[in-house]
Amino acid sequence: MTKTKLTAPEFQPWRLQTLTQKILRQNQYTVALLPIGSTEAHGMHVPYGSDAFHAAAIADRVCAEAWEKGARPLLLPTIPYGVQGNTMGFPMNLNVRQATLDEMVMDIIRALEYHGIFKLIIVNGHGGNDFKPLLRDIYPKTKVFACLIDWWKAGNDRIKELFENPGEHADELETSVDMALFGELVHLGDAGDGATNPSRFEAINRGWVSVARPWHLVTKDSTHGDPRKASVKKGEQYLSIVVERLAQFVVELAKEKMDKKFPY
Repeated sequence: MTKTKLTAPEFQPWRLQTLTQKILRQNQYTVALLPIGSTEAHGMHVPYGSDAFHAAAIADRVCAEAWEKGARPLLLPTIPYGVQGNTMGFPMNLNVRQATLDEMVMDIIRALEYHGIFKLIIVNGHGGNDFKPLLRDIYPKTKVFACLIDWWKAGNDRIKELFENPGEHADELETSVDMALFGELVHLGDAGDGATNPSRFEAINRGWVSVARPWHLVTKDSTHGDPRKASVKKGEQYLSIVVERLAQFVVELAKEKMDKKFPY
């Protein structure tokens, strides 16, 4: 019988899971980052854990760059599940209700407040997760300043110059980023064309009306947008934009005092 050796993550002073209590006490952490993903099909070419993997990896790179600039962010363990109610037509998509995620995030916020960390960044890796209502709801209920980053939006103004076929899911952008971060798990040769089906209603197609799109009817393999021109180079180019911008935000957030007018 083959024995599998447990491989622990490499130590870094911002990764909570790798710290001892002694090391933790030696650093004054002021900002926490919480990656949240999903467990869902990403076409035929990208792994089910993609959203959790890239949220965690991007948050880790952001922490590393911010740490070099003098900030002391703390990277929390990743939540690997997301809201999949409209994508359950694909095998082994694991749905967690938004209310469940919200309760978990709220519990983490309470723990951070107890331990004296009053700034939290949710690093979201899944488009089906929606934490904005939670942020509005908890604003008067906690001393913790909580904010949300959908990481793929941080470089929106540069997408068209880097990618030929941007879409919504397991597309050229997401596949390129995944190839750059965990390329050994991406099988680009298995990718389809990412074609999608329009609704019979013009108002839905034009975005005038929003619905929970049954993803198995929108796409044939869960891919939205042609990923076949994805590359490591494109992924690294986009990552450099995203990480630089988000790391600068972490640095600025760490420096600012939380007075009565914060964050204005």
